[in-house]
Amino acid sequence: MALLENVLYYGDNLDILRQYVQDETVDLIYLDPPFKSNQDYNILFAEKNGSQSAAQIRAFEDTWQWDRAAAQAYEQVVEAGGRAAEAMIAFRKFLGGNDMLAYLSMMAPRLKELRRVLKPTGSIYLHCDPTASHYLKMLMDAVFGPVNFKNEIVWKRTSAHSDSGACGKTHDVIFLYGKGPKKSTWNRSFQKYDEEYIQSHYRYIDKNGRRYRTDNLTAMGLSGGGYGYEWHGVTRIWRCPIETMEQLDRDGRIRYTNTGTAEFIRYLDEMPGVPVQDLWIDLPPINSRAKERLGYPTQKPEALLERIIQASSSKGDVVLDPFCGCGTTINVAQKLKRNWIGIDITHIAIALIKYRLQNTFGNEVAYKVVGVPVSLPDAENLAKSDPYQFQAWAVGHFVGFPHELKRGADKGIDGRLYFHDDPSRKTKQIVFSVKAGHVGVAHVRDLRGVIDREKAEIGVLIALQEPTKPMREEAASAGYYESRWGKHPRLQILTVAELLEGKGIDCPPQEQVNVTFKKAPKAKSAGDADKQRNLIED
Repeated sequence: MALLENVLYYGDNLDILRQYVQDETVDLIYLDPPFKSNQDYNILFAEKNGSQSAAQIRAFEDTWQWDRAAAQAYEQVVEAGGRAAEAMIAFRKFLGGNDMLAYLSMMAPRLKELRRVLKPTGSIYLHCDPTASHYLKMLMDAVFGPVNFKNEIVWKRTSAHSDSGACGKTHDVIFLYGKGPKKSTWNRSFQKYDEEYIQSHYRYIDKNGRRYRTDNLTAMGLSGGGYGYEWHGVTRIWRCPIETMEQLDRDGRIRYTNTGTAEFIRYLDEMPGVPVQDLWIDLPPINSRAKERLGYPTQKPEALLERIIQASSSKGDVVLDPFCGCGTTINVAQKLKRNWIGIDITHIAIALIKYRLQNTFGNEVAYKVVGVPVSLPDAENLAKSDPYQFQAWAVGHFVGFPHELKRGADKGIDGRLYFHDDPSRKTKQIVFSVKAGHVGVAHVRDLRGVIDREKAEIGVLIALQEPTKPMREEAASAGYYESRWGKHPRLQILTVAELLEGKGIDCPPQEQVNVTFKKAPKAKSAGDADKQRNLIED
């Protein structure tokens, strides 16, 4: 069943999957679940009773913690029974109550839901690092069945570097599973020959500069016989009938040895490459100068997702990414003419994906967004339930970057938007303050102080409540920022109602000057995409 429209969901993917995605409607799932929120890769976990776990493992302690919610998730998986429950009980005995168990407890029900929505011919790719890969492999075996395991793909995600006391850690792991018992979709894919192979096997270059190798046209040693006749004075058992040999000769595809034996010319540029193996070292990570780099910390290269999507889906199929982050899966699925479902629990990710789709495809992409506030009551409910995501939603509405999503001092700044609007290319900024409760003139004065302190060009106060007359007067007294597009109030007040109605910031045009997130490159044509790094055999 084809998806009628592409959908971007904001919310917990477990809830979204259960509420919105029907059984066996997805052809391909790719997930790269977050595992760390910091860069400390050597955390010695402690049991919650004060003792220490035996193994030193990595985890993102700020995101997955062994707390009441994790314990409840663990209990729900165990109480549901089955192989997943047995795996979780074994993990509990081995790991104890630490944050790795919390991670696995949160992943188990999500993997079960992903199996439910996957078609019998579908595939799932789970991307992780060696810290948790061995545990996740066992959990995937429990949920999808060992018989449906297809590959453990090793992707070299970074160049060589030094890690203290150990070999350099340069690879990620991607597990590929089917659902079974039906055969999963598989389009044979190829990767380029390496230079050493080219130099050793394609040693010849013709007068037009085309590199080639030769293959023997005799049938000696082959089972099934051949065709006996004389060709250019040489009598042999040949692989093809004389009519074919004549055609090859007319096409200039025959090379003759010193003894007159005919050999077939096989050009390098006509070869699809080497069938893709389970070691991927030909897909480099996104470097600091890459056109597709958006500045999102866990962004994966589009070439990686192109290989996965082309190999395990067809045009018109449905691709799901339940941890879609900055939207690389979504972007590539759209480019390759797949339907898609994206889910993320942060509003900044949703805002970034919308911005990326607009920059890449313009008005050619059609989709809907579910779960973000579309009315004032929606915004009020989000502000009550999660004030930090409310801030991110409000700032992300203008493709700004939220300043702080954790409790703590934010120095009066809830978000920033950077821009360049003059030949000097000096970086300038708009600072945001988001207020969900009562607002007064003191908040305006505070923001004015922040503008001065940060040397910002513009400050924007976003409020649920209507501003009072004194607030507007205080904002007006802040003066103007001047650009070649005119004068812009230095301090602006926007209500959430105005934001929902589409009112924007009075500032230099964002489509020309916004550099908070780098613009994604325009989409290439489908023909261009087919000529890229992955070559797919039709």
